[in-house]
Amino acid sequence: MARHPDNALRWATLLVLAILGTAAVVTTTNPGVVARITQKGLDYACQQGVAVLQKELEKIKIPTFSGSFKVKHLGKGHYSFYSMVIRGFQLPSSQIKLVPNKGLDLSIRNANIKISGKWKARKNFIKTSGNFDLSVESISISAGLNMSFDPTSGHLTIICSSCNNYIDSVRVHISGGRLGWLIQLFHKKIESSIRKTMNNKVGHAQSPGNGGGGEWRDVSVCVLLDPSALTPESSQLTGEFFSLAHPRSPPFTPPAMALPPDHDHMVYLGISDYFFNTAGLVYQEAGALNMTITDDMIPKKSKFRLTTDFLGTLIPQVAEMFPNMTVQFNVWASSPPHLTMRPAGLIFTPTLDTQAFAVLPNSSLAPLFVLGLVTSSSPSHRLLLELKHSDVGSFSVSLRTDLPSIAERLQEGFPLPMPKNVQLFNLVLQTHQDFLLFGADVHYSG
Repeated sequence: MARHPDNALRWATLLVLAILGTAAVVTTTNPGVVARITQKGLDYACQQGVAVLQKELEKIKIPTFSGSFKVKHLGKGHYSFYSMVIRGFQLPSSQIKLVPNKGLDLSIRNANIKISGKWKARKNFIKTSGNFDLSVESISISAGLNMSFDPTSGHLTIICSSCNNYIDSVRVHISGGRLGWLIQLFHKKIESSIRKTMNNKVGHAQSPGNGGGGEWRDVSVCVLLDPSALTPESSQLTGEFFSLAHPRSPPFTPPAMALPPDHDHMVYLGISDYFFNTAGLVYQEAGALNMTITDDMIPKKSKFRLTTDFLGTLIPQVAEMFPNMTVQFNVWASSPPHLTMRPAGLIFTPTLDTQAFAVLPNSSLAPLFVLGLVTSSSPSHRLLLELKHSDVGSFSVSLRTDLPSIAERLQEGFPLPMPKNVQLFNLVLQTHQDFLLFGADVHYSG
């Protein structure tokens, strides 16, 4: 919540975790992604944020201020308060909460500051000086964070929409004799100065993507967050991939999701199969699921080679028609891959086609055959291979092999995009009807 956007990131770490990696284009009836931040998570976010804020406030440099004074029977003189150092800043009571139609609200109560410094005053040729100790008590701070995204850059934006503070009392001990007039003057000047400095320090969180730097540049998301959908503990996101060049609604709708009422972890993220299937649709239509496989991509130690001679051991006519040549495979998704989520597990059914070519001496390609690869939707997750077309004559294809289930792959784990210095632990991953539930506790080590 200080001026540097890295600190704003720390305040919003838990909410960022809930929306990282999602994408949206239009509002849908049901959300594709539901994020829940439990009170345990909010309390931890508040704890971390207050620790950061305390360090920042302890760095406040209270400017030297000086002016003139007028004392009865003495006339006009000049004063200066300088070398002011914060000796301690206590923030005993704090709270952070989600607010519908807004974002986050932070409140701090009963904060205290202890400051020490020096003073000096003069009247004509008379000079006097001394030290002082100052205690600013019962400080209240409140700030609001509006959270949205920049539709152009896709960057998360967190803007401090309001910032207020209240100082209940200022207690001063000044050395140097009977200087009641100085204490009264100090009260007015120091309280005004501290209040102004705190407003500047606490209330100017910058928005990423508008000149901010540091970690904000790494938090690039494209998300449609409907603030009206925010509740004290959850938010609903459209959770939909789309083409930037040709955005359109997919030919299917997101299912209804009912997250179980678990509150043991700090954050929960429900991701429907709609989210993954829109990704499959967009990537397939964009040609991003196409790839070319050549022999130089095969490890040199492998006995399997992409050559007509090696392929000829399975299909003799290939070696006879194109002897001693390399082979190239072009692989593409003939239809969008589809993911189905059930309580018993996940079913992934990609449909791939692959065309084999012999690479001629002049580098041109001679077509050999086209194979179709499909996975069965049965629990065994079998890969089925069929011959769709052949330029080298007919040959039999009878490949059936069992594939590891997605659930088994998920048990092995996979990396998640995370903000710097953020770690997840006590992870939970569950499959439910039409959605995947992810739960975790968060540790920030910054």
